Amino acid sequence: MKRPTTEKFDRLAEAMPGLGRDPASVRKRIEAIEKLLERMFVIPGINRPIGLDVILDAVPVIGDLAGALLGSWMVWEARNLGMSKWQMARMFGNVGIDMLLGAIPFVGAIPDFFFRSNSRNLRLIHRHLERHHPSAATIDGKLVARR
Repeated sequence: MKRPTTEKFDRLAEAMPGLGRDPASVRKRIEAIEKLLERMFVIPGINRPIGLDVILDAVPVIGDLAGALLGSWMVWEARNLGMSKWQMARMFGNVGIDMLLGAIPFVGAIPDFFFRSNSRNLRLIHRHLERHHPSAATIDGKLVARR
């Protein structure tokens, strides 16, 4: 199977918003994966959001690895934004701590419920975007075009 050319990818990215390589598209993807992993739905009664990361902890070993892989994908996207090696190491540290806490048998989901590595990593990425890519800024969830 032939690999798609850059032109084909660029045309696809134009047709489907959020697939581009620009900072605004990367921001949308990262926010979507963070919402999936950390805030997919709210637990009634305590009004605390949980996501796929906590649910995956119910599956021993494989669930922790899957959560870590999805969290590592956020770090990969951060690399594509040009974040420093120090920031990416910090993000990988958050993912690693999350994986280790989740690996505790039977109670691994409890610390994962409170230590939200993907939300922490999203905050780091937002700070980077505000400093280095102000054109990708948002107000109330809507992209603001700056020049």
